[in-house]
Amino acid sequence: MYLLYRNVIFCYFAIIESGNNFLRELVMTACENWDDHRLMAELKTNNELAFNAIYFRYSTVLYRYAFNILKDEDECTDVIQEIFVWLWENRSNLHISNLKCYLMAAVRYRMIRVIATSKRKEEILSRSISGTPLHTDDFLEVKELKHVITDFTASLPVRAQETFKLSREQYLSNKEIALQLGISEKTVEAQMTISLKKLRLYLNRMFG
Repeated sequence: MYLLYRNVIFCYFAIIESGNNFLRELVMTACENWDDHRLMAELKTNNELAFNAIYFRYSTVLYRYAFNILKDEDECTDVIQEIFVWLWENRSNLHISNLKCYLMAAVRYRMIRVIATSKRKEEILSRSISGTPLHTDDFLEVKELKHVITDFTASLPVRAQETFKLSREQYLSNKEIALQLGISEKTVEAQMTISLKKLRLYLNRMFG
């Protein structure tokens, strides 16, 4: 039921994007005098107009922020949609003083999660020194993201570090890791499952 609900929300994003220009103009005209504090107050009362206004006000800048790092349209779209799904689902309990900063931090949190679990991790993190120019702010973001992931990896037990690095840095399959380390494939799967759970907890502690 929960997955069905989330799929409905994602379909909703597709609908509002399909009529993007008209709906954006309609919503932003209706809410042009509403600042972020007013939008958040209205959102807490289940006001869908306020939700749409927040989406149209910030989705583009959030997407660009994510794309400057990830360079993948599907991953960036997923990141942005996850944030707005979460925003709607938790609207009644939110206490946000600066909406833009909050949303940018949410993108950053999810980018770390995407990068740390991606087969493209080294490609993304090394892009700043491998030829694709980044703006100064983006370069600093990449350095910080790399630092966070390196710190997390170092916090794992030695064998878990080995499996995590072989999977996420050398792109080995579970079977290949098992053969290289002389352990069973099930052991590799179990260690990766535990590591990814720890990663989520680690990021939750850092970014709330």
